[in-house]
Amino acid sequence: MEENPLLPLPEGIQIDRIQASENEVRITAIATHPTSCCPVCRQPSCTIHSRYRRMVRDVPCGGRRVQLTLCVRKFFCRNPLCERKVFTERLPELVCPWAQVTIRYSQQLTSIGLATCGKEGTRLAACLGIQTSRQTILRRIMDLPDLPLCTVLYLGIDDFVFPRGCRFGTILVNLESRRVVDLLPDREAETSAAWMRQQPDLMVVSLDRGGEYASAAREGAPQAIQCADRFHLKKNLKEAVEGFLARHFAAHRTRVVQESRVPPLPAAQGKGPPKWSPKQAAVSQTKREERLAQYEHVAALRKQGFSQTAIASQVGIGHATVSRWLAQNAFPERQPSSRKTRLDPYLKEVAQRWEAGCHNIAQLHREFVAHGAPLIYKVVYKQLVRSLPEGRKTAAAPDQLPRPPVLARQAVFLFLRRPEELSAEEEETLALLRSLHTEMDQAYELVQQFTQMLPERRGMHLDTWLAQVNQSNIPELRSFAAGVEKDKEAVGAGLTWWINNGIVEGHVTTLKLIKRSMYGRAGFPLLRQRVLHAV
Repeated sequence: MEENPLLPLPEGIQIDRIQASENEVRITAIATHPTSCCPVCRQPSCTIHSRYRRMVRDVPCGGRRVQLTLCVRKFFCRNPLCERKVFTERLPELVCPWAQVTIRYSQQLTSIGLATCGKEGTRLAACLGIQTSRQTILRRIMDLPDLPLCTVLYLGIDDFVFPRGCRFGTILVNLESRRVVDLLPDREAETSAAWMRQQPDLMVVSLDRGGEYASAAREGAPQAIQCADRFHLKKNLKEAVEGFLARHFAAHRTRVVQESRVPPLPAAQGKGPPKWSPKQAAVSQTKREERLAQYEHVAALRKQGFSQTAIASQVGIGHATVSRWLAQNAFPERQPSSRKTRLDPYLKEVAQRWEAGCHNIAQLHREFVAHGAPLIYKVVYKQLVRSLPEGRKTAAAPDQLPRPPVLARQAVFLFLRRPEELSAEEEETLALLRSLHTEMDQAYELVQQFTQMLPERRGMHLDTWLAQVNQSNIPELRSFAAGVEKDKEAVGAGLTWWINNGIVEGHVTTLKLIKRSMYGRAGFPLLRQRVLHAV
C-alpha cells in the first residue's frame, strides 16, 4: 500500500485501513519491518512470538481527532545470555514505549504549552482539535530536559522580580549565542557565585552597578573581567545632573528675587518623611525648592496684574495649577497619599515605638509580625516613609523675573544629548542655561565628555575625566565620580569592551511577558522551563 501523503509514517509502517466519521478519523497501520532489536541486548531477531493492537492518539487532521491503531509484534530474543526472552518491537520514530500518544502529538502539546501555558493552552488546543487538560500541558513542559551546560565565555547577568514584587530572581544570558542559559531563584551573591564556579572558562561578566553581582563575580569567577553596563552608567549620570540643575534653578530664582527686593510670601510648614537616605533627601529638597520657586513666581506675577493664562505661559505650568495655587494663598506642600494600607490600624503603636527610640524599620516589622500582624516589609517601609513626622526646612524664595526656560527633569536631556541632535530652539535654550552660572557651563562640558565616551568606548580617557571632575566644585558630579571610583575597573571595561546588558534586558522583557501570562500562580520551576525553552 502506498504511503498516505496527508499522514506521513516512518519507514516500516504502512496504512492498512482508514475510517472517517464527522469528528474522528480511525487509521489502522501495520509494522512491516522483518526484524526488530531487543531493547536490552540490542541483538536483532526475526522470530515472531505474537501480535497485538496498540491504540495511540495522533495529531488532528482537518480539525478531526485521529486515532491510530498500530498492529505491532512481539519477538523472541535469541540471545541466550539476555534476561529478556520476549520483547515488543519498538517504533522510536513514531511513539515512545508505553506512551498513549505519538511523538509529534506530544511535541505539539509542548509547543502549545511553551507559548501559552496551562489554561490558555487548553483553550487553544481545543480550537486545533486536540483534547487535553492543563495538567497534561504543564506535565509536558516540566518533562523537558535541561539544556546541556555549554561553555560560556561572555556572561550577562541581571535580576527580575517575581509576582507581587517581594522576591527577586537572577537571569543569566550567554552574550555570544544571545540565549538564556539559566534562571536562579534569588539574587544572592552566593547563589550566583556557585553557578559561575561551574564555568572555569568565563572571561567577561556584564552586570549593572549593583553590589551583589559584583561580589558574586569576584567570588565565583575571579579570572573574569567585570564589565559595567553603559545604560546604567548614563542613568546614574542623569540622576546626578538632574539634582545639579534643580539646585541651580532654585538658587537662580532666589538670587533674582533678592536683587529685585520682592518680599517672599509665607510658606506653609509641612511634615515630610524621615531622611532615610541623605542622597534621596537632597534630591527631594532640591525638587521642593524648585516647586516653591515656581509658586513664588506665580504669586509675584499675580501681584503685578498678570492674568492666570499669562502666568501659566511664563512659568511653564498648567492653568489649573496656577488657579489652585492662587486660591490657597499659601505654598501647597505635597501631601502624602491618603490610600489605606494594612499598616493603618497599627500606626498609633508604630508612632509610640518610634518616639521610644526604635528607628529601625526592619526591627519594627519583625516586632509586629511576631505579634500576628499580617504585614510585609515593603508595606511597612512605604507607609512609615509617608507617615512618620519630621520637619522640613523652609526653602528660599524664588524670583519674579523670567524663569529658566525648562524644568530640571527636562533640561537634563539637553545636557546628555549630542549637540548635533539638538534643534535650533533647543540650542537656544541650552545656551541660556549655560549662561546662568559658570558651573552650568563647566558641568555641561564634563557631561558631554562622559557621554561621548559611552558610544565611542573611549575608556582610556576615564582617568582624565575623573581628575577634572574632582578638581571642580560640583558636588553632584563629584558624588557620581566617587561611585565610579569604587568600581573603576568595571566601568573602564564597560567603556572599552563591546559588551553591554542590552541583550539581557531584552530577555528580561520576554520573561515578564511569560510571567504575566501565567497569572502569577505558577512557581519558579515552571517559569524556568518556559524561559529556557522559549523560541
